[in-house]
Amino acid sequence: MDKKKIIIVPVILVVVILAISLIIYFNTRIVVDNSAFTLKDDLTVNVYSDVKVKDFIKDIDGEVIDNNKINTIELGTVDVEFIYLNSDGKKRKGTFEVLVKDLEEPLIWLSNSYSVRVGEEVNLEDEILCADNYDSNPSCKITGDYDLNTAGNYSLVYEAEDSSGNKESVDFTLRVYEPREITGGGSSNEVTSTDFNAILEEHKNDDTLVGIDVSKWQGAIDFSKIKKAGAEFVIIRVGHQNGIGGEYVLDPYFKRNIKEAIDNDLEVGIYFYSYADSKKEAQKQAEWVIKQIKDYDITLPVAFDFESFTSFNSMNLSLYQLNEVAEAYFSALEDKGYDTMLYGSKNYLNAVWKYNTNKVWLAHYTDKTDYDKDYIMWQLCQDGVIDGINGFVDIDILYK
Repeated sequence: MDKKKIIIVPVILVVVILAISLIIYFNTRIVVDNSAFTLKDDLTVNVYSDVKVKDFIKDIDGEVIDNNKINTIELGTVDVEFIYLNSDGKKRKGTFEVLVKDLEEPLIWLSNSYSVRVGEEVNLEDEILCADNYDSNPSCKITGDYDLNTAGNYSLVYEAEDSSGNKESVDFTLRVYEPREITGGGSSNEVTSTDFNAILEEHKNDDTLVGIDVSKWQGAIDFSKIKKAGAEFVIIRVGHQNGIGGEYVLDPYFKRNIKEAIDNDLEVGIYFYSYADSKKEAQKQAEWVIKQIKDYDITLPVAFDFESFTSFNSMNLSLYQLNEVAEAYFSALEDKGYDTMLYGSKNYLNAVWKYNTNKVWLAHYTDKTDYDKDYIMWQLCQDGVIDGINGFVDIDILYK
């Protein structure tokens, strides 16, 4: 009898625990209920769009709890689930599908004219940037007849199409010209320059720092004069890559520049001129940069400077993938504690770097920029003149 009790008691406990677990489960489980909301008519979204659950809900008798971002990085149907409170205050699960499509036409970086010297060996279809937001190899071709060995103006069309059938075309005139010999005696074009003191007077305030960016092209810089002239920071080129797949080359003035800048109490940032065509390549470049700068006090961001767009067609990258390449560079540096930023001109930032979420170093040579997105630094000229440099230098405004 005692043995039977010993057996029965645990069995009863197990049954009770199971019963309680079932009660908890049925009272807490969130059932699917799509009756409390209606969806918008169009559930199609462009690839890489920044959209959330609420963007597709027309009306709901309740409240969405988790307005999560929807994954739109691949084409096709995406199953969406979300939790909401119905009008009775109970949690319910909603489900629907969105269709991710590539709705953008390819990008052709071309105005209404393009000039080439007679006899120049150039493949126009490779040289002129033709890229797509999603496809790494859109169809890019020039229609019309032309002869690079014969001077003249040729009316042509550059056509591009991606795998989703999106098309773009640009009518342009190809100007094949004979180089003119420059002879003496004529009047020369006036050389303009931007005085550093004038930039200081116009842009220096409690919320800005005014400085310059330099490389070997500025030669041997007298940083004591730079400091005395009012410069507060310098962005120094650490090096560059020798073309696609090429070696990394230390700027011959880097060590001198960074030592002299720090010795003269200038804040220091860094940039590297890149031809990176993959995330792996960009990470390797970041690691190389870190090796060069790790022994110095870098107080400003380390920039990714990619301007290799005449080579871009051969890189087999989509525009989104190029942005991922930059992000790989940033991540490797940020993992080591460095701040980072993307360098780019206004037009390229808008058209090519549109997926970038990092800090921006804007290049726009104008008195007043109309770039309408966020940026932390503005390179406003390349013809700056400052005491301590023999020649021109870029002038920059850093916003605190």
